Amino acid sequence: MTKNYRMLAAAAAQAIYTWDARSSTYSQVYERLRSWWDVLPDGSNPLTVLAQEFQATGVTAASFASLEGMDAYRTAAISTAACDAQLAQFQQNPPPWQGLHVCTFTLKVAEHQKGGTNTYTTPVSVMVNCPPAANAPADRCVMVGFYASAGRIVY
Repeated sequence: MTKNYRMLAAAAAQAIYTWDARSSTYSQVYERLRSWWDVLPDGSNPLTVLAQEFQATGVTAASFASLEGMDAYRTAAISTAACDAQLAQFQQNPPPWQGLHVCTFTLKVAEHQKGGTNTYTTPVSVMVNCPPAANAPADRCVMVGFYASAGRIVY
């Protein structure tokens, strides 16, 4: 629990791209990520968006089943970060309420499996809702969305 939106967004970005098929099922990985996602009272960030964006990270139930047999796991580390006014799209289209923040990270991702390791970089944008927003918890920030689809990344 933190009121530091940058810290929460960074942790969420890494969690979005991190999983271990050796010790978790697809359902467990999805539920872990689902526990980060706070659905807004107006329903503007439905769980269907979570499922869609999670699949944009390259993980589906079918692909995860094959990864289990390869002792696969994925890790992510932040290479670059930009939040709020550092993002041109944020400046052009400010959020609809105070306390809603957006951070875009470039992650260095490493996918490990029996055959070797594949590394690449990828962007992810994370939306965080914090006090004083009326729809945020009074004592902490919460993740209300993320974008992994190329066309939805906030720059």
